[in-house]
Amino acid sequence: MTKMAEIVDLILLLGMLLLGILDLASGQIVYSVSEEVNKGTFVGNIAKDLSIQAQELESRMFQMLSGSNMKYFDVDLKTGVLFVNERIDREDLCPNTLKCSINVEAVVSHPLNLYRIEVNVLDINDNSPTFNLKSRYLNISEWAFVGERFPLPKAYDPDVGSNSIKSYKLSPNEHFSLDVHSDGEQSVSAELVLQKALDREKQSVIELLLTSVDGGKPSRSGTLQLVVNVIDMNDNSPTFSKPLYKIHVFENVSRGTSLVMLNATDLDEGVNSEIVYSFIYQEDAENIDMFSIDPLTGEITVNGNIDFEANGRYEIHIQAKDKGPNARAGHCKLLVEVLDVNDNVPEISITSLVDNVKEDSAVGTAVALITVFDNDAGKNGKVNCAIPSQIPFKMQPSYKNYYSLVVSGPLDRESTSQYN
Repeated sequence: MTKMAEIVDLILLLGMLLLGILDLASGQIVYSVSEEVNKGTFVGNIAKDLSIQAQELESRMFQMLSGSNMKYFDVDLKTGVLFVNERIDREDLCPNTLKCSINVEAVVSHPLNLYRIEVNVLDINDNSPTFNLKSRYLNISEWAFVGERFPLPKAYDPDVGSNSIKSYKLSPNEHFSLDVHSDGEQSVSAELVLQKALDREKQSVIELLLTSVDGGKPSRSGTLQLVVNVIDMNDNSPTFSKPLYKIHVFENVSRGTSLVMLNATDLDEGVNSEIVYSFIYQEDAENIDMFSIDPLTGEITVNGNIDFEANGRYEIHIQAKDKGPNARAGHCKLLVEVLDVNDNVPEISITSLVDNVKEDSAVGTAVALITVFDNDAGKNGKVNCAIPSQIPFKMQPSYKNYYSLVVSGPLDRESTSQYN
């Protein structure tokens, strides 16, 4: 075969590859492997699943395409087995996400085909719940009412699903019980509930142990020491008009924009009924500085650059505390849902398949691969691509945001030698 014929054959094979991508959406191979498995762990028989004889892998020049994900896996060209090639830590790879997958691609020749392979990384219970503090001090009046609640710090566990935090436990005692809440979104919190009236003269300090337990088998746990200082004073706590506030705000709103006016009341008189509003800094609320609260009015305003792409939801815990000598507090939660605006420009990536195109190239010959991406969500993230209609090329969609640039008409070098 002449060199010219080899080049033509390569162009045709590249065209076949692009057509193969069109079939890839329904033919993607999916494997699963647990994190932290040993190197060499079997993932799947890729030759069998691709209907390729193992002894043909070398002759057909089978290879995994280069990329950041290639390091995790390799293929034994003698057996066709896909195996783990490097330690996989799900928490480093996909922090705080329920699904974690690694996408790799493989290519074979004679004929030339491209295959997309997805490997789901399964979580194992390799992390214990932890608290940011070793101990937490709570100042509670001896006049606190039975049934009064006190929010407790949340533990953190990087594991997900059934291996995430499922419950909290409290050491046996005569004064307090524990009420555990779950919002159904991988968030579990606990409140201390007073069950028996306190008497500072009988017991001024109560030491408790809070234990956070995950759902793994076997389960893991972490502990936090709670120290309750029993003090005197007020017999009424401020109460918010409702325990949960929900608001929506567009991203990129200007600093100082008012979001909501909270309202709490206290049945006491004088300084014991004067309320000061403030945020409660939870261990996982690193973005709370995006907002500010007026300590006197309870008005919450924007204090930073709210970016939907960086964080689409904020959970803020707020307290209303009176000015009595033994201050009491009421608590509520504010959920801020950030709405996306079209503030990101689509990004285009072009991969050339050939340096030059022959003027006798057939219609459908592939020239380049084009990838488009927009960080915005919903309709703001949908991208339409087009090129001028008067040139002999067209964009052909292949897979999701992938397109191929193919010849759509006759080429004549003498009339036009270059297209941009």
